[in-house]
Amino acid sequence: MSTILVTGGAGFIGSHLVDGLLQLDHRVLVLDDFSTGSAENLEHLSQHPKLRVVQGSLTRSALLRELVNEADLIYHLAASVGVMKIIEEPVQMIQNNVGGTDAVLRAAKRRRKTVIVASTSEVYGKSVQLPFQEDADMLMGPTSKSRWSYACSKAVDEFLALAYWQQFRVPTMVVRLFNTIGPRQIGRYGMVVPRFLAQASQGQNLTVYGTGQQSRCFTYVTDTVQWLMRLGELDSAVGEVFNIGNPEETTITRLAQKVIEVTGADVKIQYAPYDQVYRSGFEDVARRVPDIRKVEAATGYSPRVALQHALELTNEWLNAREGRRAAFVEKAAA
Repeated sequence: MSTILVTGGAGFIGSHLVDGLLQLDHRVLVLDDFSTGSAENLEHLSQHPKLRVVQGSLTRSALLRELVNEADLIYHLAASVGVMKIIEEPVQMIQNNVGGTDAVLRAAKRRRKTVIVASTSEVYGKSVQLPFQEDADMLMGPTSKSRWSYACSKAVDEFLALAYWQQFRVPTMVVRLFNTIGPRQIGRYGMVVPRFLAQASQGQNLTVYGTGQQSRCFTYVTDTVQWLMRLGELDSAVGEVFNIGNPEETTITRLAQKVIEVTGADVKIQYAPYDQVYRSGFEDVARRVPDIRKVEAATGYSPRVALQHALELTNEWLNAREGRRAAFVEKAAA
């Protein structure tokens, strides 16, 4: 049994990682400021004897140092994410991402604790060298487009993590996540799958931004968690970068069609120009496909949940949650 710290552990991916770690009988510490995460995501674990949840910021150095010193391994998932966050709060996003990662690495340096830093497929930028390989060149857009500030902030996170390993021998590794989906994900910050499911459940037409021909690869959260946990056990993964994703590619229009099929909603697809949703001149990426041979070879694990099943599972969770909420409101009214 190890003691493991998960920053951002009340978030969508973080809370599922906490579930998985506790199932393996680890002691888990969670540090989260609940700015985008939710206590609801960990509510089912509120009485778990091996879980400690601390509400606080990565900027509280004494608190962070205390938790890092207790931990054998740190998963650094805390970050500002989502297209809407990038557009609306670019300064805070850059400061939170780069400053938070630096704070975690500085705390880990004292006792050379292992840190797994969560990055993103966004760091590949506008590259067309598909599928994306970990050692491929990045191709960012201009600094005048805030759209690219998130990708650049996460690239700096990666440079920092690997520099701490190279210069200070702090064991670090980087994982680039490709569109993880599943229960507990919300659409508030621009995530497409929960947004589509919510629109369908409310009988609204699904709004596809742009032409809908842009494609993505979606990874069910249990697959992401399996890779994260397995990498955390590998000394050979230190100093490395890994793509984590399901290479099953789909256009956003086809995704919307699948959501309609899964939900059975009597709705249609409508299209909205990017300039109508985001700021003028917003740039998107045509395709984003991971090469996962490296992580498969390192962990012996391949994705097990196809997109169709992932959407079905997520929709079941959403319906169950809405059912519980409706029952609560009805009971309270009575």
